[in-house]
Amino acid sequence: MSWNPALDPHCPTGDEVDAIDTVIVPRARDLGALEVRRALPAPKRQMVGPFIFFDQMGPAEFLPTRGLDVRPHPHIGLATISYLYRGRMHHRDSLGTDQWIEPGAVNWMVAGHGITHSERTDDVTQTDPMPFFGIQTWVALPKDHEDRPAEFIHAGAGELPVIEGEGKELRLILGNAYGARAPVETASEMFYADVVLQAGAAIPLPDNHEDRGVYVVEGSVVVAGDRFDAGQMMVFRPGDKVSLKAGAQGARLMLLGGETLEGPRYIWWNFVASSKERIEEAKEAWRREDWTHGRFTLPAGDDKEFIPLPER
Repeated sequence: MSWNPALDPHCPTGDEVDAIDTVIVPRARDLGALEVRRALPAPKRQMVGPFIFFDQMGPAEFLPTRGLDVRPHPHIGLATISYLYRGRMHHRDSLGTDQWIEPGAVNWMVAGHGITHSERTDDVTQTDPMPFFGIQTWVALPKDHEDRPAEFIHAGAGELPVIEGEGKELRLILGNAYGARAPVETASEMFYADVVLQAGAAIPLPDNHEDRGVYVVEGSVVVAGDRFDAGQMMVFRPGDKVSLKAGAQGARLMLLGGETLEGPRYIWWNFVASSKERIEEAKEAWRREDWTHGRFTLPAGDDKEFIPLPER
């Protein structure tokens, strides 16, 4: 979830970043009612384009009143993208946003200088077990957007471009690819797409982006004779012509990538920044807990609790 349980993950910089093809096997983290598989950041790859954080949430089944319950927490220097395959999630933030997200829609939250939000499945009308499955990602902002005002945009499933044919269905969540452009405006060029392939169907990766990756959500794909199963992320060399072919059971994929940033980013808890000084300033602001005059405020309608700053 966007509350990052890893306080200070190792994020490779400079010569540590692998410039050739990379295969990433996510690390599993148990958050109680939900297992999360984290593909980014990884030991040999900090980002794919501007994507710096990639979590698979579930699949899981939540009992009534016992689902997702992420208390208010802060972010800086990034934008979060929440996208669901099954279930629903309640987002509230310090801008006053009160928005449920459902399958096929997208929540785009730009933290910029600072925002606080919560994520819950707190529908009191829910009486049956609820399946829950989705992906949450962070996009690092370019330096000239790190201190921009916070913003939240919701785009419904019907607003996102869908490309169909030849055994494939692609929903473009963000950015531009295959001649289509998603409605949400981003701070840098990127692409992010949900793709469903029938058995044997193939799709090329877009060739108009500098950095490109694929995460296998379900099923399997074959790339240049090698098979990749659910739970693996592949990152490809810039400029290579790449085609993905679904295995015998079909496949569901997330395609992602785009323009690389001016340099690496620092990550600590929920904060992303181009300098350690920015991280320290955000830590001190959250530690003070000054919700009236400080940098951060709590979400309206969800301001009775919050996640304290970790001790280290």
